[in-house]
Amino acid sequence: MSLFHPHSCSNSFISVSTDCGANPTADTNSSNDLCFKDSKQRIKKMFNQIELSVSSYDTAWVAMVPSPTSHRNPCFPACLNWLLDNQLPNGSWGPCRPHPLLIKDTLSSTLACVLALRRWGVGEEHMTKGLRFIESHFGSASDESQLTPIGFDIIFSGMVEYAKDLNLNLPLRSTDIDALFHKRDLQLRRENSKGREAYLAYVSEGIGKHQDWEMVMKYQRKNGSLFNSPSATAATLSHLPNSGCLHYLTALLDKFENAVPTLHPFHVFPRLCMVETVESLGIGQHFREEITSVLDETYRCWLQGEEEIFLDLPTCALAFRILRVNGYDVSSEALAGFAEEHFFNSLGGYLKDLDAVIELFRASQMIIHPNEQLLEKHISWTSHFLKQELSNTSKCAYKHKQNIMQKVNDALEFPHYASLERLVYRRNIVNYDVDDTRMLKSSYSSLSIGNKDFLRLAVEDFNACQSVYHEELKQLERWVREKRLDKLKFARQKLAYCYFSAAATLCSPQLSDARLTWAKNGVLTTVVDDFFDVGGSEDELLSLIQLVEKHDLDVSIACCSEEVEIIYSALDNTISEIGEKAIAWQGRNIKTHVSEIWLDLLRSMLQEAQWSKEKAVPTVNEYMRNGYISFALGPIILPALYFVGPRLSEAVVKSGEYSLLFRHVSTCGRLLNDIHSFKRESMEGKLNAVSLHIIHGTNSVTEDHVNQELKHLIEERRRELHRLVLQKNDSIVPRQCKELFWKMSKVLHLFYMKDDGFTSHEMANAVKAVIHEPILVDQL
Repeated sequence: MSLFHPHSCSNSFISVSTDCGANPTADTNSSNDLCFKDSKQRIKKMFNQIELSVSSYDTAWVAMVPSPTSHRNPCFPACLNWLLDNQLPNGSWGPCRPHPLLIKDTLSSTLACVLALRRWGVGEEHMTKGLRFIESHFGSASDESQLTPIGFDIIFSGMVEYAKDLNLNLPLRSTDIDALFHKRDLQLRRENSKGREAYLAYVSEGIGKHQDWEMVMKYQRKNGSLFNSPSATAATLSHLPNSGCLHYLTALLDKFENAVPTLHPFHVFPRLCMVETVESLGIGQHFREEITSVLDETYRCWLQGEEEIFLDLPTCALAFRILRVNGYDVSSEALAGFAEEHFFNSLGGYLKDLDAVIELFRASQMIIHPNEQLLEKHISWTSHFLKQELSNTSKCAYKHKQNIMQKVNDALEFPHYASLERLVYRRNIVNYDVDDTRMLKSSYSSLSIGNKDFLRLAVEDFNACQSVYHEELKQLERWVREKRLDKLKFARQKLAYCYFSAAATLCSPQLSDARLTWAKNGVLTTVVDDFFDVGGSEDELLSLIQLVEKHDLDVSIACCSEEVEIIYSALDNTISEIGEKAIAWQGRNIKTHVSEIWLDLLRSMLQEAQWSKEKAVPTVNEYMRNGYISFALGPIILPALYFVGPRLSEAVVKSGEYSLLFRHVSTCGRLLNDIHSFKRESMEGKLNAVSLHIIHGTNSVTEDHVNQELKHLIEERRRELHRLVLQKNDSIVPRQCKELFWKMSKVLHLFYMKDDGFTSHEMANAVKAVIHEPILVDQL
């Protein structure tokens, strides 16, 4: 870890670029290639060197600690010298990058530095300039639009009181000082709770000689600190000699030499933030080695029970979510300490830490075991809390509050199981905060958390990938015309949507074969579904199945209609093309397997057509055994598995795991569809899972009751699917292949998230966002 020097930090950002997602056919010159390589190396180094801004405020409090051997001398004179050397030209100390919303922070830091100089009787000129700054900017102390440091009202008024003890005359009116003390007294008289007690311990420097220091020591950590806060630890050591506090601060200065950050240790969270950032912006594929290193190290810390993870809610929740998503065996019991009642009795709960609650809400959605009721409870209370906060501040005019509310809204509106990668990338790029200044008792920033270079990299990647998708869609449009599929009047034309579902989930440019296979089969399943539903007679349906069964028939003779000939020709050609393309990926022709997949679908659709013609009423089990296949995901997902990288043996393809993955995602899709289409299909006289449950149930069974039961079943199947995808032990299906089942599940849940499905307007906008509209840098 390294610290930014306050006068140079504005120039200390590493510039990053990349060839992420570059089109192999794009015109790139050698200078760009060299730039890409250099920038990749620079960003790789950031994973190993966490840079954190200096805190003038905390450094000042450390400078005030007296020597254990003589209270007339500072214990850490290097900090005092740092204050003398680093006053800003306007007389202040504080954030190295001045910001109009950080005046309160600057006021607090400046007064703390002035007190440190006064404490040791040095820097008369520095103090004079600092007091002038406080006098000219004091009006901001009561400005509600300002970003307010934690405990500002208590700490600033406490420092004013300490100034009196040091006989330091502050250039403030007595009425202003009285108003400060009144606000402090109101906060100190708030309701008693464990959360309030922790808060008062955290802002100990503002309470000073009135503090109960024995109470404060209940919050001392193994490393000797109070809340990993140098200022709180320094204030405690100034009033109560303690070897742990002294050891912590001494080690801090050994590491950073003459100035300190506002938080230490701060290693696990920013490295996880880097993983989260590159993954959520769509550039993680270029840093797999670095990401694996971070995850392995975090997992070691997790197993060792390190306080940096388990005493900090955002870090623990983020670590849990990222480790679990990447297949590490982490127990949700680690989040037990953040149950609702515990949270609101903690410092974070007292402060209503929205970032922490968002992290816990997102982590709690990672339910993969049936007995994880703890996570269910976390989802319940965190979602309720976030909705309440969103409602309370929905009309807030302050930009910094609008930003956190946007995070809250995104967390609630886009659950992980219904978020398509390219839409997520675009949303995160557009909303990315390059200056992610965070606030504790003073502001801090880290290149690992907010970085303009990550944004540039992500924009370049997104647009490069989009150019590939745009060309692929044109290729598919030609394919539809060549196969005469646009001549079939009964068939819905859903090419853009079929391709969108592929491009939004199979993002890498190298997965072109998988995307095209997914999209072509998606178009064909739509055509065949409409043919069996409304477009074909029984003879035509049987003719089509016979043609696929005996694919060497003379089409010109065997087809009983032009529609059958068009559909079969497109099917046969596509199946043959997929089989041949797979040779390069799999070392064998998979045409027979793809034909079998299609035959399974056609026969299941025929069964439904016969039930409908005969007005038969199958049992729910009969319907679902046939229905999960007739939902038509087989030709879309299963052939695409051959084009994502790993070789799939016959043993894998015929394994129970492979079948179960397909059954789970298809069952979810069938039930989501049937809930959505129940009213329409009932009017058309068609049966589905909802109507069959009502028919075979008791008289008291209602549509609402059935829908709730089916939604619960969908949730169970979805979680079991997720567990299978993340499972490492006893799994023979490669993770890259299992991911396709999960990606399809996300597509389905997005399409059916709302009562009326994924509306055409929203779908059209999503297609534009992923395929047609590049992100313009000047728009960010």
